Amino acid sequence: MQCASPSLGAIADLSWIAGRRRKRRSVHIVAMAMAMGSASSSSAAAEVKLWGGRFQQRTTNAVESFSESVSYDKKLYKEDLAGSCAHAVMLAKQGLMSEEDRDAILKGIAEIEARIESGNFTWRSDREDVHMNVEAALTDLIGEPAKKLHTARSRNDQVATDVRLWCRNAIDNLVKKIIALQIALVQLALDNEGLVVPGYTHLQRAQPILLQHLLLAYVEQLERDAGRLKDCRCRINFSPLGSCALAGTGLPIDRFMTAEALGFTAPLRNSVDAVSDRDFLIEFLAANSIIAVHLSRIGEEWVLWASEEFGFLIPSDAVSTGSSIMPQKKNPDPMELVRGKSARVIGDLMTVLVLCKGLPQAYNRDLQEDKEPLFDSVETIGTVLEVTTEFSQNVTFNRKRISASLSAGHLDATTMADYLVNKGIPFRTSHDIVGKAVAVAISKDVELSKLTLEELRSINPVFEDDVYEYLGVENAVKRFQSYGSTGASCVKEQLQYWCEKLKLV
Repeated sequence: MQCASPSLGAIADLSWIAGRRRKRRSVHIVAMAMAMGSASSSSAAAEVKLWGGRFQQRTTNAVESFSESVSYDKKLYKEDLAGSCAHAVMLAKQGLMSEEDRDAILKGIAEIEARIESGNFTWRSDREDVHMNVEAALTDLIGEPAKKLHTARSRNDQVATDVRLWCRNAIDNLVKKIIALQIALVQLALDNEGLVVPGYTHLQRAQPILLQHLLLAYVEQLERDAGRLKDCRCRINFSPLGSCALAGTGLPIDRFMTAEALGFTAPLRNSVDAVSDRDFLIEFLAANSIIAVHLSRIGEEWVLWASEEFGFLIPSDAVSTGSSIMPQKKNPDPMELVRGKSARVIGDLMTVLVLCKGLPQAYNRDLQEDKEPLFDSVETIGTVLEVTTEFSQNVTFNRKRISASLSAGHLDATTMADYLVNKGIPFRTSHDIVGKAVAVAISKDVELSKLTLEELRSINPVFEDDVYEYLGVENAVKRFQSYGSTGASCVKEQLQYWCEKLKLV
């Protein structure tokens, strides 16, 4: 027998799963309602802690409130239930519980799952966390068999397992959102064929490029982002379950069985490392931070381009906001917030890095604090990806304004240098010649293409009539031919690659 989780799909061959909904009886629901009650956690009767055997005093209210994590780690309930199913099936196979107890546990977990998803489960802060809430509720529901579930398991390996399962699913969802943004950007590129824009370095005019080329640069960054997440997922996908507190167990469990049931590659080799490692979480948050930086850069560029000073980009009213005092304002606020929220995601990474930097082996309670920055990072990146995708689908480019801007900045200067190189002049000498030509053009307040042949020959006699085939932004763009460059044929190849990869053809 195997275990299943609704969030993970059926793991395999659990007959109780297929029929669990039709086998539920009202008596189970009534019993569970009586056991869990409808009162809030603040009014729930105090009970002996599951770990309370050696304690003579109850925890103070201040300590209990300070220590609880169920207010946020209840997000892990699906993963916690899946891990418990796999663990129960394994314990039965290894002779550490009967099949009857196993089946009672599995059915009880199904009832708890239904209760949670219908909003009828009472999360109790006096039960500290998601694990003890589930275990205590299971004990209330089925009695003695539930007390066998924690055999050869600690909350240390339990939470590490839950978080790895949660991160695995979160990565899959984020990759889908990255792909959606890539598709939006490629479509935007397809809609703007042939549009030349100024390219910038140091935020100064540099060389002319095709807008398609710039948009595909964003797509390339996002592809690396997706790759980092996928690589991180590979390292996440190892099971801590069965490592117990830190030293493993003397009981004959099968960690390979539970790892396989939960879709892990294998169990982690070292039990001390298994319960204390948060490298995978730091790596995940680092990958999210890089995504945030990439999206912030897009946000910065588009906010600038939407300004009156540039006027290159026009967001639709559907993705813009106004001012409470200035009636004329139309602000690209979503991309400003994309830029701003990058600080939050980077802060989440810094929180976990600082959290982990001074911890001795193995598990420490400090690690309870890893979940809120994890959840926040994933939620923030998910919404930022969605909003950037929506913004991309609701912008147009002001061709007239862009075209009028291309004459400034002598964007074809480097192409003129290439012309001289083709005439046999060393590049450094060509650079110097073109620099002098630019100085003349500036003094006359004209473009390079407007300098006469006589003026150019006064700088160097190598110039001939064919120089004008290199000058002007349209001619300059046509001259690019290196792999990956902004030349029309090169960009066409890039677009074709992405259309095929993203199944847009």
